[in-house]
Amino acid sequence: MIVLDPHNGRLHEFFAVRRTNSGWQAAQASTFDLRSNKLRPDGWTSADAAGLPILPAVIRYDELASGMVRHAMRVTIRKTRRAYVYPATHFASRLTDPNLPRMGERLRLRSDFDLSGFSPQAQAVLKGLKKFGMLVADNGVNWCLSVAPDKRIKGLEELTRVKGRDFEVVQVPGPNAGPRSRLKHSQ
Repeated sequence: MIVLDPHNGRLHEFFAVRRTNSGWQAAQASTFDLRSNKLRPDGWTSADAAGLPILPAVIRYDELASGMVRHAMRVTIRKTRRAYVYPATHFASRLTDPNLPRMGERLRLRSDFDLSGFSPQAQAVLKGLKKFGMLVADNGVNWCLSVAPDKRIKGLEELTRVKGRDFEVVQVPGPNAGPRSRLKHSQ
């Protein structure tokens, strides 16, 4: 469940929400201050396994209609590594294979990827993936982008033609770039 409170500048996101006889219940709740870029503390999760807010990375119809999604998108991957990189604050795996992506890993569509043959809405996503990329945010269906439910959104199933080999890993420096790495492993 996602609750946006623009009046107070807050975003509330809840995991595993259900209604009970005594009210609403969630397994996890996170609040993000929309007036700040402050991340959750290292080691903290959110409704997203990576500890990131979900809503800012969701694809919306108005973005598709404008011709380009102008932000990093949220992607789920079935198998991730027991590690995270900035801007993520949490991992959600026991696997240590270095070939698996870490939570927070930014993947960008290669600049030479040919967009012709895709519908305008799919091209809007692909243009955004070339410029802003996508962040590994949770475990789930492989290569699944998060899209707001809207009957006007059509043709995004075409994106299944895009393969993992069409992306590159972007090394984004953290807020404290330098010799200190934001990579976190379990000990």
